[in-house]
Amino acid sequence: MSRHTLAITDELREYILSVSLREHALLESLRAETAKLPEAKMQISPDQGQFMAMLLHLMHARLVLEIGTFTGYSALSMALALPPDGHIIACDVSDAYAKIARRYWSEAGVADRITLRLAPASETLDDLLAEGRADTFDAAFIDADKRNYDLYFERSLALVRPGGLIMIDNVLRGGDAANSATESLDTQSIQALNRKLHTDPRVYLSLVPIGDGLTLVRKI
Repeated sequence: MSRHTLAITDELREYILSVSLREHALLESLRAETAKLPEAKMQISPDQGQFMAMLLHLMHARLVLEIGTFTGYSALSMALALPPDGHIIACDVSDAYAKIARRYWSEAGVADRITLRLAPASETLDDLLAEGRADTFDAAFIDADKRNYDLYFERSLALVRPGGLIMIDNVLRGGDAANSATESLDTQSIQALNRKLHTDPRVYLSLVPIGDGLTLVRKI
C-alpha cells in the first residue's frame, strides 16, 4: 500500500507495458510511422489509447467527439472500441496528417465510423451546436492547441450528454504545469483550466497521471 502515486521509472514503465498493453497491429504501425515526423510528440502514448478505449467500453459509448486528430492514433484507438453503429466526429486542420489517418482507418475497417471535419475546431463545434447536437455525445477527447482548451471544454460540455465523459490531454505539460513561474502561454492556459475544473460544480473530476496527464470530467 502507498499513500502516494508510484513514481514511474523507465524500467517500471516497460514492465507495465509488457504485462498490460494489447496494441492492435495497425496502431503499432501507425505509431511507428508517426514517430518519424517532426511533430511525433503530439501523439498519445499507447497505454493512454488503451485506457481511453477501456473507458468507452465501460460506458457503452456510441457517439464520440475528438478535438485534435493528428495522424489518427487516438481516433483509431477509440473507433476500435465502439460498436459497429458507433461513430466519431473528429476535428483537425491538417490535410497532410489526415491522409495518414484515413489510410490506417480504412485498413482497420473503421473508416465508416469516423467523420473528419477539416476546419478550425471552434467552427466545427459551433456548427454541431447549430445543428442541434447539444447533449448528444457520449464522450469527447480534447487534444488540440492548448490556448483554446477552455473554449474546447465549454463547447464539449454543451455537446456531451449528462453523464457523458470529457477527456482532456496534456494537463501536466511534461511537469511544467506545476511550475508557477512558467513563461509558456500554452502551459499557462492549461494551468488556468486545471484551476477552473478543480472547483467547477457542473462536473465530477479526476486527473490521471497517464501519458502527459489526462483529466477525466463527467458532466453532471
